[in-house]
Amino acid sequence: MMRAAPSILFAPLLVAGLLSSALTQAHGSVAAEDDLCLIEIGYYKAHFKIYLPDRRRHQQFCEDLPSAGESIFVMEYVHTGLSEAPIDFRIIRNVTGQGRFTRLSDVEQIEDLEGVTVFHQPARAQPDVFAVRHEFTETGKFVGIVTLAQPDSGKIYTAVFPFDVGFTGFGYWPLFGLFALLLQLNYLWMSGRLSKWRRKRRPRLTVVRGLRHG
Repeated sequence: MMRAAPSILFAPLLVAGLLSSALTQAHGSVAAEDDLCLIEIGYYKAHFKIYLPDRRRHQQFCEDLPSAGESIFVMEYVHTGLSEAPIDFRIIRNVTGQGRFTRLSDVEQIEDLEGVTVFHQPARAQPDVFAVRHEFTETGKFVGIVTLAQPDSGKIYTAVFPFDVGFTGFGYWPLFGLFALLLQLNYLWMSGRLSKWRRKRRPRLTVVRGLRHG
């Protein structure tokens, strides 16, 4: 039985792990689940989406926005306890230097939070769904901060998610492409097609015997 080279088998698994890690880290407290964006605030969860009604009408965005303008942030509660919890929502300019890998610990190190705040909705409870509107007047890098106090215990939970406004990069498509390529190479190796192709490409040596003169 043909055994696949460990490096070929390991590469797709490595890229998958790195891709999963990058996606989780880059989006902070927001993660993709079943084609929906899910935000986690402590153990509370809500479906998260952003609309650009003036420019993109009913199109939904998970985090990064293609352009500035009127934006509506929506959280549809998965955990029913969110309907009773006062939710504080803040957007700041991302001055942490960590870009898409910004964490709560990075935000906590900002000395003048109010000075970099571009929007703040003080804590209030909104039944069924949470929605706020903000008009971005410029593109750039921002961080969303969602904070709530548990009604019973008063314990504070905070979620942060870095995002871009006017995002024009390639995102994670190059990583997806690399992952697909490695999977294809792995398939070719396991099926033996890669070895057959290499044998066909290998040059054949032709031995020409000289003639002996009498």
